[in-house]
Amino acid sequence: MNEMKKIRIGKTVIETLTQGMYEDARFIFREYIQNSADQIDKAIEMGILKNRKEGKININIDATLCDIIFEDNATGIAENDVYNVLGNIALSNKDRTKDKGFRGIGRLGGLGYCNKLQFETSYKGEPSKTIMIWDAKSLQHKLFDKNIKHDASDIVESVIELKTEQEDIEKHYFKVHLIGVNNEYLLNKDNIRDYLSMVAPVPYQTQFIFKSKIYDKSNELKNNIDEYSIYLNTDQIFKPYTTYIYEYDNKQKKCIDEIFDINFFEINDDSNYLIAWGWYGLSRFEKQIPSIPNYYRGIRLRKGNIQIGNEQTLVNKKLHREDRGNHYFFGEIFCTHSDLIPNSRRDYFNENEILKLFEIKIKDLFHSTLYHLYHKANDIKNAYRKINKLDEIQSEFREKIVKGFVEGEKEELKQKIETAKKEAESAQKTIQKISNDIEKSPDEKNKSLEVILKKIEQTHIISKRCQNNNDADNESNYEEEDKIKYRTDNLSTLTKQERKFLSKIFSIIKKTLIPQQAEELIQKIEEELK
Repeated sequence: MNEMKKIRIGKTVIETLTQGMYEDARFIFREYIQNSADQIDKAIEMGILKNRKEGKININIDATLCDIIFEDNATGIAENDVYNVLGNIALSNKDRTKDKGFRGIGRLGGLGYCNKLQFETSYKGEPSKTIMIWDAKSLQHKLFDKNIKHDASDIVESVIELKTEQEDIEKHYFKVHLIGVNNEYLLNKDNIRDYLSMVAPVPYQTQFIFKSKIYDKSNELKNNIDEYSIYLNTDQIFKPYTTYIYEYDNKQKKCIDEIFDINFFEINDDSNYLIAWGWYGLSRFEKQIPSIPNYYRGIRLRKGNIQIGNEQTLVNKKLHREDRGNHYFFGEIFCTHSDLIPNSRRDYFNENEILKLFEIKIKDLFHSTLYHLYHKANDIKNAYRKINKLDEIQSEFREKIVKGFVEGEKEELKQKIETAKKEAESAQKTIQKISNDIEKSPDEKNKSLEVILKKIEQTHIISKRCQNNNDADNESNYEEEDKIKYRTDNLSTLTKQERKFLSKIFSIIKKTLIPQQAEELIQKIEEELK
């Protein structure tokens, strides 16, 4: 019988676990935060902390020194356990159905982005602290040196240094120190703050007026939202949700829409057991929410209140009827079922039967309800725009009667009015049909649509003239051709022949230039000739 041989693990697995697994280097912030969050929960169970508010996760970025420090005041690690807990790879004893981090690989993330990775920890009741230093620079050299044939465990042991120092017996903490960070992206505080505000398990900011409704819903479902006090360079991090939607216009930030309410939804299995629940914002759906400056747009997946993937995840999984669907909303889906397990990259979930059921039900919500809301809102907006267009043209016509027309302009405007009237009549029918459909079927979807309709109506002021389409009233503005007044009639210094010639020039200008430019040029000529 052949002698049993030891199975070796190739060194490239370390590269995969540190840099090769993730596309976004910022994942290291999520990994260290979720480990701290788990230990804060454990510290509460052990009676070391009273509640999550007592638990603190502090992050400090020093771009000048190229250092990043993570520190929590949770359990720490007992001295005798440090080597096994921090040295072993993928041997975590955490519970994947409860803990946020459970694979035992996240703490290695920093190795790919610094010269040295230092863990420092103290366990309550022990008069010492333990420091483990990983020589990340040496590790990278050994990984890429083809002449070094050692397996993963040998290489890991060769780059680790362990030491102990005295510490206050009452201290309990865990600290991660990335020394000599070589990725400038990780040292950008503003960018990291935005990232953490969406990814980390943090509270909603104070000015988000719907947060109380979300908390009430979570209490109703007996599914509390995990929230922790996380600070970046002493500033606490909050989810950035707001009731306003912005875009940039000539580098000026302006409000283009507003979240006036939120809707909730629940996803249950066939036994009525909660799989997930969530919320999404209701607005006038003026347009797809611009990604800048609304970096928090889209409905996001969360497990343990930590974001799974990003704003594109539900789009990439083809759960919306059309790709743009996710970008009309702010919202969150809190995944609660223990079998919805984040994959190793934390960009989605492991494949299983619960995930399939989740996808079927969330797809149905997106296809039937969300698609219906923003599409019908678009129909309503377009209808009101057509009605308002008639009012605008009629107002322009009345103004021209006083100011005077350019040659051929009166007939052109009269034709535009007739076309706009037909479109406005059709638009009124569209709005009435939507109102009738809402009245016939007052389900939750249509109740929301009714509120959206009223909000859109408030933003489009409709004159009585447009609403009534009173032909007799409109016709009173159409003067006979022999009474027509031209703009050039005001230029009394010119002869009749000159005014007639100038009127033709004005007509050419109107046909050649865009309306605003044409009007500005005509006004300039009028000023010069008066």
